[in-house]
Amino acid sequence: MSDLKTEGLLSQETRDRIAELMARYPKARSAILPALHVVQEQLGWVPEEAQDEVAQLFGMPAAEVRSLVTFYYMYHRKPVGRYVVKVCRSISCWLRGAEKLEHNFCEHLGVDLGEMTEDGMFTVVHGECMAACVNAPCIQVNDRFMLDIDPEKVPEIVEQLKAGDPKYPAAVESWQRPEANS
Repeated sequence: MSDLKTEGLLSQETRDRIAELMARYPKARSAILPALHVVQEQLGWVPEEAQDEVAQLFGMPAAEVRSLVTFYYMYHRKPVGRYVVKVCRSISCWLRGAEKLEHNFCEHLGVDLGEMTEDGMFTVVHGECMAACVNAPCIQVNDRFMLDIDPEKVPEIVEQLKAGDPKYPAAVESWQRPEANS
């Protein structure tokens, strides 16, 4: 691991927060998933360089961190918009219009699934079951849920988010690589 780039992306505050998380558990490695959330909170995604830094902080191979980031869909492996719209693709949501909902979001925003809008505001992605089957179809906007979504209401939802609805806050960062913002 000595050849890994280990400084630069993670702020000292992020490193301190990860150290606090590690101290909460009898085995520090138990804090790896919350630590990845902290990284994503800072950067908006979890680039490989940050995965390398996390691996070094935990004293583990970078491949193990990569396996977690690629296994769990909640970690973004490329830059995403300030609003990540996850459309549930479980059977309940699918039966109640999730496919049309996803199509309408992509069409209205002018992007394909997984792409970010040119203004950096939105990314539409698949989400696994969100445990809201009784309120299908549902979406998750960053970390907040919207239930019983009518696919025809997509333009209104997009405008609601653009207007800065406090119930659905945008990501704090622009979710780009730090060097892209300079």
